[in-house]
Amino acid sequence: MKNFIFISPNFPTNYWMFCRELKNNGLRVLGIGDCPYNDLMPELRGSLDEYYKVGSLENYDEVYRAVAFFISKYGRIDWLESNNEYWLTHDAMLRTDFHITSGWQESDLHRIRYKSGMKEYYQKVGIPTARWHIVDDFDGCMAFIKEVGWPVIVKPDDGVGASDTHKLDNEDELRWFLGEKHPGVDYIMEEFISAVVTSYDAIIDSNGNPLFETGNVTPNSIMDIVNNNDNSLYYIVRDLAPDVRAAGRATAKSFGVHSRFVHFEFFRLTCDQHIGKAGQVVALEVNMRPSGGYSPDMMNFANSTDVYKIWADMIAFDRSTKPLGEHYFCAFAGRRDGKPFALSHEELCWKYSDKLRMVERIPDALSGAMGNQMYLATFPTEEEMNAFYADSIREK
Repeated sequence: MKNFIFISPNFPTNYWMFCRELKNNGLRVLGIGDCPYNDLMPELRGSLDEYYKVGSLENYDEVYRAVAFFISKYGRIDWLESNNEYWLTHDAMLRTDFHITSGWQESDLHRIRYKSGMKEYYQKVGIPTARWHIVDDFDGCMAFIKEVGWPVIVKPDDGVGASDTHKLDNEDELRWFLGEKHPGVDYIMEEFISAVVTSYDAIIDSNGNPLFETGNVTPNSIMDIVNNNDNSLYYIVRDLAPDVRAAGRATAKSFGVHSRFVHFEFFRLTCDQHIGKAGQVVALEVNMRPSGGYSPDMMNFANSTDVYKIWADMIAFDRSTKPLGEHYFCAFAGRRDGKPFALSHEELCWKYSDKLRMVERIPDALSGAMGNQMYLATFPTEEEMNAFYADSIREK
């Protein structure tokens, strides 16, 4: 029996379904987390063969001891994953320390975690990247800005999501940023790109070939959502655009992706720029894990399938026969508490009762980028989806 260690299987809450499908496929599923066992969802408890509680997942020594305990009890560990951006570095360190060869190692982190390290792997397959500069001092930054012009974007070189990301429009804002940035954090500065964010999401087998492909589009900037406390909108496409599919597959090959669920982000340019022509797909960043939050469920609704099973089939059998059904747009709308919406929660739910697939409160840990109250709905046409978006965020 293969042994699979799942790090933090309780967060996000939908990740218990990854564990369920692993167990259904005959793997021994061993969980490590900092949530008390009795506080785990009953469905998750039923999907785990054993659970080891640590005081904090941030404490590497504690998690290390938990892995060592499972090895002493069950023998060799075949897989170790969290499928969570926040723990990818620890995952790689644990695999390296315990010689678990089925995933990224510590030596891979620079190219899969650091935005500056990703650039050359896009460029190897002809995908343009924004011009960039590692933030040093005022004069160094200004020399770069004289080349690319205002505005510029600054963010941690090794960062999660859009946290600590800033758009700088002038010298005063640059001086403010240099004075306020976190010490000890390396920041990357990039030219500003006018674009819509689109993604390639896929489950990749051991030979680097996709078993499942889809994508999402984010009409508004995640950076603006976080910094301006905006509502959040994005959707899973009904059909993946051919140029995004081609860029995603090329990126997977360039980075050497094997046996993973991935979320690659691209810019689709909205006007001609130094980096390319309007409509062109150019690089943003790679994420070597599933798209966050409720995205796996949205992929299921959009494709009438089960990505939790497809992923677990990839782990267990390196293939999947799970079919795809009818395709839809699957829309996510995340509302902020306290805004005077034209349609109340009850009115929105009534109007779209036949289209809604999930309606839930968003956990505080995800609310910065996603809002406080979420609605998932499916639509056969983009026009119907846009009408739903107008109703969801229109204010009085």
